[in-house]
Amino acid sequence: MTKLLEKAFKKASKLPLKAQDALGARLLEELEIVADEARWDAAFARSQDQLGRWADEVLAELKAGKTTPLDFSRRGK
Repeated sequence: MTKLLEKAFKKASKLPLKAQDALGARLLEELEIVADEARWDAAFARSQDQLGRWADEVLAELKAGKTTPLDFSRRGK
């Protein structure tokens, strides 16, 4: 554990129990967010080869004239 985190826990331990629980709940939520971001980062890193292949395909189709520009002015008509 880092010194900063130790300092934070030491300070938090002096709070009233209700405040400690509230802080603990917020910390657990933040830890879940960090874990989710790590999972997204890992999934994105694993997909780089596939994304590169798709980009190459799109560029080839664009150069071959096989694409149609999107016309957002006609959206919903």
